[in-house]
Amino acid sequence: MSGLPETTREYVLTKVGAYRNLEIRESPVQKLGASDVLVKVHAVSLQYRDLAISIGAYPVGTNENLVPCSDMAGEVIAVGEDVKEWKQGDRVCSNFSTGHLHSDPNEASVATSLGGQSPGVLTEYRTFPAHALVKFPSHLSYVQASTLPCAALTAYNALHGPRPVKAGDYVLVLGTGGVSIFGLQLAVASGATVIATSSSDEKLKIAAKLGAKHLINYRTTPDWDKEVKKITNGVGVDYIIEVGGAGTLPRSLRAVRMGGSLALIGFISKDAAETDFILPIITKSVDVRGIYIGSVAQFRDMNRLIEANPDKVVPVIDKVFPFENAASAYAHLESQKHVGKVVIEVFKA
Repeated sequence: MSGLPETTREYVLTKVGAYRNLEIRESPVQKLGASDVLVKVHAVSLQYRDLAISIGAYPVGTNENLVPCSDMAGEVIAVGEDVKEWKQGDRVCSNFSTGHLHSDPNEASVATSLGGQSPGVLTEYRTFPAHALVKFPSHLSYVQASTLPCAALTAYNALHGPRPVKAGDYVLVLGTGGVSIFGLQLAVASGATVIATSSSDEKLKIAAKLGAKHLINYRTTPDWDKEVKKITNGVGVDYIIEVGGAGTLPRSLRAVRMGGSLALIGFISKDAAETDFILPIITKSVDVRGIYIGSVAQFRDMNRLIEANPDKVVPVIDKVFPFENAASAYAHLESQKHVGKVVIEVFKA
């Protein structure tokens, strides 16, 4: 096809250890196969995983010259000869794992995880398999849509997996990062009552504007699990979006109700951890489920929920950085001063 870009500027992590090792390089655009789609990447959102990979805290088997980041939104500029479902101009996201189409993840689908096990999306142009792409809701911008593949889909999977959240359920979200904010919004859109925690009263004010009914500052209320039980009349919550990991898990297990669901998603807490998790899980019959993002089928289902609730599920963008300042975007994410998502704009729409 004539007129298509032959090269792309992309970031590579020259060596694992620090995001300051990110460099822009010019590389050839991957040749378009019969079942492939060439996408112009407009925006890329950052995940905690991206930061963890860059500093060596999240091993993925690649230690140098990795193209980072998993979450993008872009524009189709060319399709392979066998592609029927996509056309030039379509606005799309790629699924986090390009090979995870439906059902549970497996070793083969995990091996296709962008920005880690396979090359990522912090680039101007990228070729994707057609089956990995999803059209995002038409009312969203590229910057907004770039936040959907990991943060939003993880939260959706946590709340709408094997035991879907119901109207009237209590949902506890820890913190105000990307997954937690989407969890808050998706829970509200589903009719649930949300309890939000944060170390900042200012961040809690934002959570309240997004629909959280109960707010807990865990700095001033370190026994936040007791406050959760008080709010729920001693019962505990039905769902927890658990992004803290070992440092918060003991309190989460005390805050969840008998037979409740706890979605294990992150490991950002630096607090010292208790070690006895097993007995509380057994004695309370807690459904503990690890979440590894979601499938293409779930992505499409989530988009229908977003389209049906355009005023309740709005991606919260904390700050947008230009492509040339990717390291500054990583630094802002590392500071944990953000609410919602940090985005790198590759091409200005």
